[in-house]
Amino acid sequence: MRSVRVGIIGLGNVGSGTLSILTENAEQIAGKLGFRLSVRAVCSRSVHSKELPQLSTDVLKTSDWREVVSHPEVDVVAELVGGTGVAREIIDGAIAHRKSVVTANKELMAQCGAEIWDRAIKARINLAMEASVAGGIPIHAVLREGISGDRVRALYGILNGTCNYILTEIEKRGASFDEVLAEAQRLGYAEADPGMDVDGFDASSKLALLAALAFGHRITPSDIYTEGIRRVTAVDFRYAHQLGHTIRLIGAARETSDGLLLSVRPSLIPQDTILAGVRGSYNAVWVSGHFGGDTFYYGRGAGPHPTGVAIVSDLMRVAREIRCGSPERVSPFAHQRLGDHKPIPVERSHSAYYLRFRVEDGPGIIAKLAGVLSDQKISLDAVLQLPQQNWRDLPFVITVEPTSEQSIRDAIAEISKLHFLLEPPVAMPMEKPL
Repeated sequence: MRSVRVGIIGLGNVGSGTLSILTENAEQIAGKLGFRLSVRAVCSRSVHSKELPQLSTDVLKTSDWREVVSHPEVDVVAELVGGTGVAREIIDGAIAHRKSVVTANKELMAQCGAEIWDRAIKARINLAMEASVAGGIPIHAVLREGISGDRVRALYGILNGTCNYILTEIEKRGASFDEVLAEAQRLGYAEADPGMDVDGFDASSKLALLAALAFGHRITPSDIYTEGIRRVTAVDFRYAHQLGHTIRLIGAARETSDGLLLSVRPSLIPQDTILAGVRGSYNAVWVSGHFGGDTFYYGRGAGPHPTGVAIVSDLMRVAREIRCGSPERVSPFAHQRLGDHKPIPVERSHSAYYLRFRVEDGPGIIAKLAGVLSDQKISLDAVLQLPQQNWRDLPFVITVEPTSEQSIRDAIAEISKLHFLLEPPVAMPMEKPL
């Protein structure tokens, strides 16, 4: 049987990892498919200077992506460039030439994936994007097919390996955020400009995709309240441990009686939950179903080979469709059409909160803070103060009983005006994942 032929655009870490899997694992792939998945074209700006695996002499090597999407012998285009500029042009070009598309592009798919899928349907080609979230974890396949018979109630995820590495190193060593970030950059876990990761935007794009799959809503990152980890310190972990909690950047999506709530933010979670044990650069997703209960998925969130495995698996799925000619394929968003119901504002969420203050010590501070909280009808749960020598820079914590996000924001706005504060308070919800 004739092979299904692939064109790869982008030969960075992920593209190179994908290419090495396709070549080194070619026999296993053919054994599973019943036909070969062959590389017919590769594209990179520096393709002629790159060290590539042994490829057939007739493989097109080009720096112009247009030659790949228009190539008459390419059946599937793997877009591995990333970003929302050229990558969009590549996918549009592939669809225009009726080539199926496999992508790892979380940012583009989160922004306009549903619209791209509509165009793919009309062109009668496929779009696959498993590698766009949690590279080594087949979470798309789980939500799209594995538990599609269930009704998802809630989803909690650790979706950014860079943030998880930084937080767990601060927790383990008591180091500062800046120190661990610099180390993560040296190790290649963080980019030179780490903002997309540490400010939560990468995780927000991933949560937008997972929420669309899980709940059937047309979600974009701008719909999600997003907050990064720059203000989390070692002292926050010390207080969190006293409360039986730890801190992780949590992407949360849950149905409430009022509607869908979405957020990406550092949160306290109990130390006895399975998510609390996710350390280093790993990712994890916990899903709660109405009928099937709780399921948990854990693995490498990034890297050339874990992400490459997801891309090659998508290529195999698309190749089967091309060979079998199935017109009724499963939508990459798990629903034939996504609804346009917008999530409710995060201000309407309710939870207990952790509030950390840095003050110049003096009499009556707790009373003044308690008064402001009381004005917002917020009840105190506990006050914690670790031994501290420097009374001019004293960190302490107040935890409060469940209240609305809006009440917490209003209270913090008033508290931030008080003269004894050295910085605005740090507020984190105390989540109870599933």
